[in-house]
Amino acid sequence: MSRAELNTGSHDLPVTPALEAFMTRDWATEPATDAAPHAVAPWAAKRRSRLSECFPGERVVVPSGSYVTRNNDVTFRFRPHSDHVWLTGSQTSDAVLVLEPHGTRGHDAVLYLRPRADRTSSDEFWRDRVYGELWAGRRPSLAEVSASYGLETRHIDELDGALRGDVPTRVRRGVDAAVDAAVATTDDSRDAELAATLSELRLVKDAWELEQLEDAVAITERGFTDVVADMPRAVELGERWIEGTFWRRARLEGNDVGYSSIVAGGPHATTLHWIDNDGPVRPGELLLLDMGAENRELYTADVTRTLPVTGRFTPLQRDLYTLVHQAQSAGIATLRPGARFREFHRAGMSVLAHGLADLGLLPCSAEEALDESSTIYRRWTLCGSGHMLGLDVHDCARARATAYLDGVLEPGHVLTVEPGLYLQADDLLLPEEMRGTGIRIEDDLVVTDDGARLLSAGLPRSAEDVETWMASSAG
Repeated sequence: MSRAELNTGSHDLPVTPALEAFMTRDWATEPATDAAPHAVAPWAAKRRSRLSECFPGERVVVPSGSYVTRNNDVTFRFRPHSDHVWLTGSQTSDAVLVLEPHGTRGHDAVLYLRPRADRTSSDEFWRDRVYGELWAGRRPSLAEVSASYGLETRHIDELDGALRGDVPTRVRRGVDAAVDAAVATTDDSRDAELAATLSELRLVKDAWELEQLEDAVAITERGFTDVVADMPRAVELGERWIEGTFWRRARLEGNDVGYSSIVAGGPHATTLHWIDNDGPVRPGELLLLDMGAENRELYTADVTRTLPVTGRFTPLQRDLYTLVHQAQSAGIATLRPGARFREFHRAGMSVLAHGLADLGLLPCSAEEALDESSTIYRRWTLCGSGHMLGLDVHDCARARATAYLDGVLEPGHVLTVEPGLYLQADDLLLPEEMRGTGIRIEDDLVVTDDGARLLSAGLPRSAEDVETWMASSAG
């Protein structure tokens, strides 16, 4: 049976010639808009200059990406690639930044994008469900984007012509399949070097980025406060309710959550990335909340708190929580310019290993467990203790180890410190009363000239302060 006989495909109503002609008539001319320059524009220009210096004489192509199918004909809400945002500030879909080499002047920057369609000469505005203005909303014009971000703009249809020629070209691959296909490569390492370079350039945040991160953290703090006040409803309705409570704040004041929220009640907290959020919230248990708001410039916070559902820790819960808090405090104390990135992890793990030994859980001394030939303490604290933070929750992930994991901290580095204990419900090496307990405390910090500043200081960390906070929020 042929496809025509099956009658599959679009189920839209047919378009008659009369309707097609009628849709081109009698639309008001939109008045010219004077788009104000965006505050990020001068910062983005400096970032492009830094990238230009890394690849003299070469063309550099960095796309924003396109829509991704969720299911059938439904797409996810568009979110541009972070490297593109960092270089332009623009959040427009299907845009491509091209840095074209220009002799001794470095590079000319051109942003190719899909602008809004003219209503008298195109049917895109009423027939295209992805880009049409009547379906998806208004897209900015080329002139508006240019005025906002200080970039020369051209129609995306001109991109293929711009990518021709024998100019050595590097592409930020894996972002837009059409762009990847348009520029053939026989040496993947060149494009991998571009991705690594972009991550490394983004490691140290400029002043504008720090403002955005402070904004994202502030929204996140208010979201956590919402959640604590909503704890009685969580007991009634479960993890889903808490996920929705935080998401509402993130959408109200920001763009979205920066990553899938982790709302883990009881033994769910021992799953490091629990995002099903479909379980109960029970009195007497702990609730681990790992959540971050993404602000409207797409910078994200990343904060974790572990809360006693009733507002009071049991003695055992308090002891385990205090151990994690001490490990986090030890890690934070190492943060300063000149310190190695891994130092805060080692400091926190030392505290946890000695605490596990004091609890009688280790089959050897803490020093033996910490030895790099062993590390058996990690059975109960498997993940790392932190990461860089910025436009991505795990920011600058393509940076080379020499610049990141083995790198040295500088003023402007923004990172999380998040040690945790994860005591699995089926772990026979644990006393029964400890099983099914997960505790993580995570905060966001910026390295300063003389140490580090706790961006998320508005949320309590110690067991005593958590209990006081929860009592005041409930009241």
